[in-house]
Amino acid sequence: MRWNLDTVVGVLVGLVGFGLILAGVVWKGRAVRPFAASRAHSVAQREYARALQRASDQVIAAARRSAGEGEPAIVTVDAVVHLTREHYGYDTVERHHAAAALRRRFEHWRCAADCVTDAYG
Repeated sequence: MRWNLDTVVGVLVGLVGFGLILAGVVWKGRAVRPFAASRAHSVAQREYARALQRASDQVIAAARRSAGEGEPAIVTVDAVVHLTREHYGYDTVERHHAAAALRRRFEHWRCAADCVTDAYG
């Protein structure tokens, strides 16, 4: 069998590509599924906090869109809890966690001028 330069280069490029794909699968698998229980727990906590933040932002935006002219937007903790459960798939969402996330986002977006909330009660 005779190997020409094009065949050798093609085989080398294929092997390098396969090696990169294999390395990506291995490294991504470690990042998505941590082996250490403490890392897995901290990743789950960050994802939970991120989901609460996103749900708070979405509830604030929806309330502002649905408010009439000159009416305040009503943003509730229950709406954040419901959205976090339904949209992000959490079975249990602590009300005080949702309230804290809503307070942070309420202050971040300066909602006191045109919104009311029960997150401070």
